[in-house]
Amino acid sequence: TGLALPVWPDGATPSLLEEHQVAPMPVERAGETRRVLAAVLKCCWDDPSADPWPGEPAPLERVLDTYRALIGRTDDLMRNWAIGALRRLHDSSWAVLADGIVSLGPRCALWPAESHAVLKDLVRRIPDPERRALPVVPDAGLVAAALPERRVMPGAGPDTGSPEAAGPDPAAGSRAEPGAPEFDDLLSTYDERRRAELVSAFMVVEHAAEPVQEARFAALRDPALRRTLAEMLSRRGRTLVQQRERWISGYADELVRDRSPGGGPGESERAVLTLVLVHSVAIPRAEGLLPEDSWLSPHPTPADELRRHTQLPIGELESALRALRHAGLVTQVKAGEEAGGYVPGPQFHRLTPEARRRLQEELILAAGPDTPLAAAVRARRAAR
Repeated sequence: TGLALPVWPDGATPSLLEEHQVAPMPVERAGETRRVLAAVLKCCWDDPSADPWPGEPAPLERVLDTYRALIGRTDDLMRNWAIGALRRLHDSSWAVLADGIVSLGPRCALWPAESHAVLKDLVRRIPDPERRALPVVPDAGLVAAALPERRVMPGAGPDTGSPEAAGPDPAAGSRAEPGAPEFDDLLSTYDERRRAELVSAFMVVEHAAEPVQEARFAALRDPALRRTLAEMLSRRGRTLVQQRERWISGYADELVRDRSPGGGPGESERAVLTLVLVHSVAIPRAEGLLPEDSWLSPHPTPADELRRHTQLPIGELESALRALRHAGLVTQVKAGEEAGGYVPGPQFHRLTPEARRRLQEELILAAGPDTPLAAAVRARRAAR
């Protein structure tokens, strides 16, 4: 009932390639592939007291979440690279990818016992993905459901919401799939094709990192379907946000307005995010380098600039930046030959017009509290 696995003969290791001057097999994006294998090991090696292989299967989305936590990026490009790396690992038997479930491959059984201590230390240092407390199916349930019947179990994680609403009601944007009974009355009036189009559009505007072109989805092109889609989102406390011919979802203004002030990022995260917005958005906009209504910026704030303008200890600053990256509120970028820095993250796509105005006012109050413009903002708020 076992598997016959090869082992390296004495004196026959990959170093023989150098001895015989044979070029090794090139690996596309070797660094990404190693990091993805580390994420697979983190998710599948659930009992450090036992050998790594065979381990336990894990849902694909959990592996991707771990990979995002490891590299500190959440954009779609990183996801595509991770999927490509998983396929390369599958083809080379380092991992097994089937029906949305990932397992360690048989080649992992060849790790010598003396290397297990190093692997344990590696797994210990990989951060756990940060997940909001949402009503989700446990990982074991996903694996048990998928393996016997080889069914694909969707597991896309929700977005973290707008910068102003990082912690509203957990019912908003939950992981439950949109075929839930809450939408039955809305979907029952459509045929099967239209229902599929609505569900597809619902999932993509909720989970995409960037706004999606309406031309790609019938439920975004058709005004009647778009109204139904907006109603589906409103039942989750969400709303459609339009950017010309592109769409994405965000938290409804009334939900943000009525939420308790205790939710959202902590004080350190808010302070660091404010610095990034001031240096990446406010200053370039004042210099005429940014469109007036843009909250995304190609002008990164260097890490040295953040250290110079904050009273936070270095450890707390790095922890705040890591939390903001995981939430999609900032993105770390490179700037040509320069060191690069941090810019506002993809969650700023999800700001509604009212949220944009509120954030603009807050930035004015933070950057110039004694200016006439700040006084006008305070007077307008007092009048309301």
